[in-house]
Amino acid sequence: MPQLQRETRSLKPAEVKKAWVVVDAEGLVLGRLASIIANRLRGKHKPQFTPHVDGGDHVIVVNAGKVHLTGQKTEQKIFYWHTGYPGGIKERSVRALLDGKHPERVVEKAVERMITRGPLGRAQMKNLHVYVGPEHPHAGQQPAALDVAAMNRKNIGISAKKAA
Repeated sequence: MPQLQRETRSLKPAEVKKAWVVVDAEGLVLGRLASIIANRLRGKHKPQFTPHVDGGDHVIVVNAGKVHLTGQKTEQKIFYWHTGYPGGIKERSVRALLDGKHPERVVEKAVERMITRGPLGRAQMKNLHVYVGPEHPHAGQQPAALDVAAMNRKNIGISAKKAA
């Protein structure tokens, strides 16, 4: 009778194989997209997931400026930051960010808030590459397309459902 393996295998950083995936964010719901990306960055989709090792994939997000938010979140969701001066709290709505100079930061912040905080989380966030338009400079890595919209029928925004 063969002997059963009774110990849990822990992945070492040198054994990690990182893949490259590209996600088209056009018309996708922001929160659902961010949770899928966060799981990919952490490596939780892999059977050899180890919590203390950066075992996730590189994720490229294109068309980040065309992401969709449900309900009234585009007007009611506010991003705050502080300038460092007394009374220096600033705010901006998601609509203002999406229409502004850097709409990709909405996706970056949504994913960043779903990743664990600390040195490991910062290392995992370096594997996220977000672009406003459909082009990206990572074609040499031959990224595989990840169809997030097909994973769940709720992943597609309401405006994209009406267009279909």
